Amino acid sequence: MSGQAGTSPVLSVAGVHKVYPSGTHALRGVSLDVLPGTVHGLIGANGAGKSTLIKILSGAQTASSGTVAWHGEPVTWTSPAQALAAGMAAVHQHTPLVEALTVLDNVFLGRRESARWDARRRAEELAALCERIGYGLDPATPVGRLSVGARQMVSIVQALARHPSVVLLDEPTAALSPTEREVLFRSIRRLRDQGTTFVYVSHFLDEILDLTDHLTVLRDGRVVVNTATPETGKEQLVSAIVGERLGRLEEQPRATPAPASGGEPLLAVRDLASPGRFGPVSLAVRPGEIVGVAGLLGSGRTELLQAIFGADPAVTGTVAVDGHRIRPRSPRAAVRRGLALVPEDRSRQGLLPAWEIWRNISLPYLPSLSRRGVVVDNARERALAGRALQELNIAAPSADAPVSELSGGNAQKVVFAKWLYGRARVFLLDEPSAGVDVAGKADIIQLMRGLADSGHAVVLVASEFEELLAACDRVLVMRRGRLIAERAASATDLHELTALASGL
Repeated sequence: MSGQAGTSPVLSVAGVHKVYPSGTHALRGVSLDVLPGTVHGLIGANGAGKSTLIKILSGAQTASSGTVAWHGEPVTWTSPAQALAAGMAAVHQHTPLVEALTVLDNVFLGRRESARWDARRRAEELAALCERIGYGLDPATPVGRLSVGARQMVSIVQALARHPSVVLLDEPTAALSPTEREVLFRSIRRLRDQGTTFVYVSHFLDEILDLTDHLTVLRDGRVVVNTATPETGKEQLVSAIVGERLGRLEEQPRATPAPASGGEPLLAVRDLASPGRFGPVSLAVRPGEIVGVAGLLGSGRTELLQAIFGADPAVTGTVAVDGHRIRPRSPRAAVRRGLALVPEDRSRQGLLPAWEIWRNISLPYLPSLSRRGVVVDNARERALAGRALQELNIAAPSADAPVSELSGGNAQKVVFAKWLYGRARVFLLDEPSAGVDVAGKADIIQLMRGLADSGHAVVLVASEFEELLAACDRVLVMRRGRLIAERAASATDLHELTALASGL
């Protein structure tokens, strides 16, 4: 362990709050100190406030109130460039590298240099940086040819080329192999021993306990644990992360019991895999069943749903709906066979926010709403939207309102409505209640249950595991691209799901 008792913090956060314009209170009085020459872990459940805090520390956002101090002096960075100039570098999970450029060009991209700073001197500096981290990189290799782990090392070297005193690492191992993780950890320890300070964000508790000197646990935007890492353990961390979050979603009985095991599956997935993303994965969902997929950031859960829907051109394996195999690389074939996807990013992938509600809802049905397949019948479009507003209880003045004016919950209901009146039999739901208030979440859970009660099959991905426990019949746990456990929702709890997803 590095860092010395009594050493002044290189970075301090005191009473920081962050309230977004929507009213979301993401951080509530967060305080912590980061000592020089240490690795400081930052952990918490999805939505705990980790990403918001990292954005504030890196200059991407500003705090609503409270103080951030840098080497003892209060600072307010209004851009990542300001933070970087001061010595704070951030390496995100998906750091933007230019795949067509070489390692050398990426490392020094955007760095201001004198005209005399030629390629030879840059190559010499790159070699010195690689020596610091104990990892070799070929300066002439295009980044697009590198493995995910090697790209992560390029991102770290890129940050080090700016000579920071603190490096923020946000979920750096989410897509790395065990070997690549060990290489990364070895480099972090080496740099720490040379005096570099790290703030390390991860969902994986084994990594936090193995790598960090100090750690902070966030829950619901508040600090609940601030301690030296050797003074805590796995069970204490799981309890701190979970807290008393169960019970937010009131358990309501299903109108129809979940189907007994042994029936023919409506959705059957066998050995589905996408190189570097997930797999192989096999699963089956019967009519009337809601199956949840629990996993942390980078576990492959979103990629799995996209691949089932045919949106991954590199996927291998088979997908069958009601016994009929479909081409796993064709969303059109998936829709024809009865698959529907409610995507994670509804604004970019599921809706046209500037368009009226009725136009959004009718998009998938235009051929059936057309006269002779040519002229769309606007009256039928509006009638369909009116039906959806009534049946789904969408709060809007009329179907003519633009989707951009709806609340998150009502906008999500519009996404559901796009699929409800066609031939969809299997619903793939990726974070359907993200950004939705408590009442809206309850409505969406009831909508899912209604789909299952009418014989549909539902696959639900949700970051809030209590939502899976409230809505699902079974929960599959995904970690690092593979399904590693299955539990009946009635036979597990939030502590067990968190432990399984975290690798404990």
